[in-house]
Amino acid sequence: MKKIFLFLLASTSLHVFAISGQPAFYNVRDFGAKGDGITMDTKSINSAIDKAASAGGGTVYFPAGNYLSGSIHLQSNISLYIEQGAVVIAAPADNEAEYDKPEPAINDTYQDYGHSHFHNSFIWGEKLHDVSIIGTGMIWGKGLVRSGKTGDIRPNKAISLLLCRNVTIKDVSILHGGWFAILATGVDNLTIDNLKVDTDRDGFDIDCCKNVRISNCTVNSPFDDGICLKSTYALGYAKATENVTITNCQVSGYDEGTLMDGTFKRDYKKYSDSSTTGRIKFGTESNGGFKNITISNCVFDYSRGLALETVDGALLEDVTITNITMRDIVNAPIFIRLGARMRGPQSLQPGACRRIIISNVVAWNVDYRHGSIISGLPGHAIEDLQLSNIRIYYKGGGPKDSINRVVPEYENDYPEPYRWKTMPAYGFFVRHVKNIKMHDVQLFFMQDEPRPAFILDDVDGAVFYDIQAQKGTGANYFMLKNVRNFNVYNVQGVKDVQLKSVDSKVF
Repeated sequence: MKKIFLFLLASTSLHVFAISGQPAFYNVRDFGAKGDGITMDTKSINSAIDKAASAGGGTVYFPAGNYLSGSIHLQSNISLYIEQGAVVIAAPADNEAEYDKPEPAINDTYQDYGHSHFHNSFIWGEKLHDVSIIGTGMIWGKGLVRSGKTGDIRPNKAISLLLCRNVTIKDVSILHGGWFAILATGVDNLTIDNLKVDTDRDGFDIDCCKNVRISNCTVNSPFDDGICLKSTYALGYAKATENVTITNCQVSGYDEGTLMDGTFKRDYKKYSDSSTTGRIKFGTESNGGFKNITISNCVFDYSRGLALETVDGALLEDVTITNITMRDIVNAPIFIRLGARMRGPQSLQPGACRRIIISNVVAWNVDYRHGSIISGLPGHAIEDLQLSNIRIYYKGGGPKDSINRVVPEYENDYPEPYRWKTMPAYGFFVRHVKNIKMHDVQLFFMQDEPRPAFILDDVDGAVFYDIQAQKGTGANYFMLKNVRNFNVYNVQGVKDVQLKSVDSKVF
């Protein structure tokens, strides 16, 4: 019987030979890599990748060791296999001889510097196909910087991918990933599975990508977003991020490094809770928009809440989010924003935010200041929103003098709940919305709360049924302003009511 593969174990390396006689495995040590954490292994690693690529593809293998390196160049039909016990370490950022400089941007006008350049990274690939980074070892972006600006040539990303297809990143751990642990821009057919990421800025930035599967990942990022969908103008044109599933993931904002060592500390005394991030978010960059997104079975722990934002003239539509648990949330557990920042080409018009379903959400110990915020723009309403089976436990104790606060539109501002300051509702603030349905929703607080549970302002078509909202001393359940087609059924403490149109009402 003809053998497909012949395995040969040697004392210093592992080779796998295909029928053609070409080795399918390329051990970086065979190309001169020392793996001692001192010697620069950049050239040896890239030589192994070049050799595999010249043979039509294969697996570049990192056995146990500490591989200090500068820029690693991915190529098509190549897999990097990082073995258990192997750590690929980013050399110091000022080691210019080892790192690639940022390439001229396709567009660098409408997004941050980090989104406009890709070659100034630890591991990068451009216009590739059929690429994987796998194995249970670690990528340590030790020497990477966490930001940059025009003229800064220092490396600031652990993994960056531009205009690639058929990419798999699986099982590896990433520690201290720089500005982005993974930046994928214009990448189609992308799978990210079973990663552990512990970093001080964004975990995953999925930008202008199609057909993306993110599953079984744990992302700790105390000072930026954990899993972030974006649609920048970095490709030079607007492209939606679409057909995305995020499932069975955990995001958090513990101190960097304490996910990996299992201590889960919160010792950054110099930072306030409002600076803790670590969440799942759509936006803020939203030139191309977001379509066909499903998020399920995810855990938020000591982080900001869920954020859905379109502020640069694009669509955010057809989104389903279910089975979410949150604990120790430092701002709005649910933030849905249609804004008009309009960071993009001239003549943009406000986009649209519509057809969103959020269900089966439990949030515990949520900061009192913001409640949940759902806000469109005057003349541009968020449409067709359904929330069900929601249980939110707020800290409570909000200030009474905020009840009659006139909340600015913040139309052109960067969309973040903390910018909205303390809100007049402890539960939900809903403004410029058309067709919202809420049912099986329970709201509680731990300290007495003078603010109402719900404020609706410029809402057309609202159905609330099977609602239980804790009511503070002397407080109201609902405050309505300029509301049309309002319906309440089986809301604890409130008689069933149907209102065709109301300018102002409190009950």
